[in-house]
Amino acid sequence: MPSTIVIVGSGFAGLWSALSARRLIHLRGQDETIQVVVVAPEPALVLRPRLYEADAASMKTSLEELFRVTGVRFVQGSVRTIDTEKHVVRLASGQEAISYDRLILAAGSRLVHPASVAGLEGYAFNVDQLDSASKLEAHLRHLASLPASPARDTIVVGGAGFTGIELATELPERLRSIFGNDQIPQVVLVGNSAEVGPELGPGPRPVISDALQELGVQVKLGAAITAIDAEGVTLATGERINTMTAVWTAGVAATPLTQQIQGERDTFGRLRVNPELRVPTSPNVFATGDAACARTEADGPYAMMSCQHAQILGRVSGHNAAADLLGEPTTPYSQPSYLTCLDLGAYGAVLTQGWDRSIMAKGAVGKKIKNYVNREVIYPPPADAAQAFAAAEPVALDYTEQLTHMIAMQVQ
Repeated sequence: MPSTIVIVGSGFAGLWSALSARRLIHLRGQDETIQVVVVAPEPALVLRPRLYEADAASMKTSLEELFRVTGVRFVQGSVRTIDTEKHVVRLASGQEAISYDRLILAAGSRLVHPASVAGLEGYAFNVDQLDSASKLEAHLRHLASLPASPARDTIVVGGAGFTGIELATELPERLRSIFGNDQIPQVVLVGNSAEVGPELGPGPRPVISDALQELGVQVKLGAAITAIDAEGVTLATGERINTMTAVWTAGVAATPLTQQIQGERDTFGRLRVNPELRVPTSPNVFATGDAACARTEADGPYAMMSCQHAQILGRVSGHNAAADLLGEPTTPYSQPSYLTCLDLGAYGAVLTQGWDRSIMAKGAVGKKIKNYVNREVIYPPPADAAQAFAAAEPVALDYTEQLTHMIAMQVQ
C-alpha cells in the first residue's frame, strides 16, 4: 500500500500543496510509493480575490486536467471530521473515510457573521464565495427593473476594510453598466473604525480617500451596523439607512475544521504552526493557507489571510509533507517580501510595498499592475506537468523587481 498525503481543500494553498508534494515525489522517483489526494467539493480553483468584480460566474478555473497530468488524485466531497488519532478524514456525504499518513489542512477561511448584527444571516449579501457573489450580481441586475425608491437607490457596504473598499469602489461602474444612463444608486461604505482601511495603515489612505470621493462613494465611519432587514440597515448611532442591498464584508475566520485538531489557535481560529508548517501537537498534520498562523520570517509578522501568502504557504507545506515521508530535510517557510495591491474601481488602484505599505504606484499605473495580478499571477499553471512542477518549487516568490520594472515602463 502506498503512503498517502491527504490535502483538504483546492484553493490557492491546497492547489500548490498538491503540486509541490507531487513535484518532490516525482523528482525522487517515488510515484508508486506515495500518493497525493485532494479532497474538495469540486476540482476547481475559485478566484476568490476577484469576487468583488462583475461576472462572478467566470471567476472559477477547472483543475481537473492539471490534476490528471501531474498525478494528483481528486476525491469529490466535503470533509466533516478529522480524526488525528486514527489518521482518518471522513466526508460529509455517507460514511466514506480516507486514511492518511500526512494531512495538509488547506480548507481556507469563511466570512464571519457576528450574532450581534440582527438579521445579518437572512438579509445581507456578500462576495465571500462564488455562489453568494453570483447571488449579489443577479440582485443588482434585478434592481434596475424596480421602481425608483430610497431603498432601491442605495447600496450599503458593511465593512471598510480591504474587501469593502474594493467592492465599494468597483460598484459605481458596475451599477452604471446595469442602469445605463439612468441615475445609479448611491454607494455607502460603513465602517466601525475611525479610519477607512484601518488594517492598511496610513500609507495608502490618502489615495483611498481620494478614490472614494472621486467615485461618489459616501463614507460613514465610527458607526457599526447593528441590524439589517429587507428595507434597510440600522447603525449603532441609531441612524437608519434605507436600502434593499446590504453587503457584508467585515471579518473572516479560519475553517471550522481547525477546531478538530489539537493545538493552539490565534484570534482568527488559525492553527499555530512551526516554521515547517507542522502543527506541533499533531506531528502528522500540516496547516497551510488561511488555516495556518505562520510567521513570514523569524520574529517577523504573521502571514496574512491572502492568496499572496497562501500560494507560498502551499508550496512549502506540500513539499514538507512529502519530504517527511521520504525521510528528507524539510524547508522552513519564509516570505519576507510583502506587496499590497488594492483595486479602486474606475479610479485605478494603489500598489504598496512592505509591511509599512509605502506606495509604489497608484491610479492608472496601479490599475495595470492590479489587472496583471488578477489575470495572471493568481491563476494556476497550465496543464503541463513539467511547467507545473517547475512553478511549484518551494521558494519565496518576490515580484517586487518585476513590478518595479513594469511601473517604470508604464510611466516612461
